[in-house]
Amino acid sequence: MAGRRVALKTIDWLAFAERIPPNQRGMFNALKTRSDAISAKLASLPETPAAIDWSYYRGAVAKAGMVDEFEKKFKALQIPQPVDTQTNSINAQETEANKNALAYIEGSKARIAQYEQELDKFKNMIPFDQMTIEDLNSTFPETKLDKAKHPYWPHKPISEL
Repeated sequence: MAGRRVALKTIDWLAFAERIPPNQRGMFNALKTRSDAISAKLASLPETPAAIDWSYYRGAVAKAGMVDEFEKKFKALQIPQPVDTQTNSINAQETEANKNALAYIEGSKARIAQYEQELDKFKNMIPFDQMTIEDLNSTFPETKLDKAKHPYWPHKPISEL
């Protein structure tokens, strides 16, 4: 039964390995080795435990009633299964991360379009060695000196130089 439950939750190690940075490759290999060892050990165990032969122990144990008491306690034994409390929060984090990633991708596409326009501007502008001051100021308006506001050289505030 335990083997079937473990088999349902397999790990895609190839997809996991693609996301591991090179400086953490050793830790990843150790994790995979340990996981493979645990999986092999679980696979070697039988699905159901071997049945206990209570009649054999009744004949072998000298003290009367001891085997009956053990059998009663054994049948009453309930091993609690751990409750999964983290899957919902992990799924919520994954959903949020996917939304953030999609928003980042959309923002990146917008920035790429803006950068491509700027690159086209640079590709189509007059070469610097052929530009006049007027061409420079029209292409790059931030370089234009405001002689009315700052009449003395360097025609910019010292804090902006």
